[in-house]
Amino acid sequence: MLNDPLFMVVAIACLAVVVILMIGIGGFARGGAFNRKHGNRLMRYRIIAQAIAIALILLFVFMRSRGGQ
Repeated sequence: MLNDPLFMVVAIACLAVVVILMIGIGGFARGGAFNRKHGNRLMRYRIIAQAIAIALILLFVFMRSRGGQ
């Protein structure tokens, strides 16, 4: 499974969601100008990245349920 290209894309997409989330939470925790300027934008990016990750996960599950390698 680890050598499956679609699995690697799913893993990278999930990692991107976590990175965006951590940057957003870090900015929110510190507050200040960074949070005021970029807080909402980062959360919008997280939602978009999360939607892409979910779509890729669903595609991965669909492909594996049909017997695809």
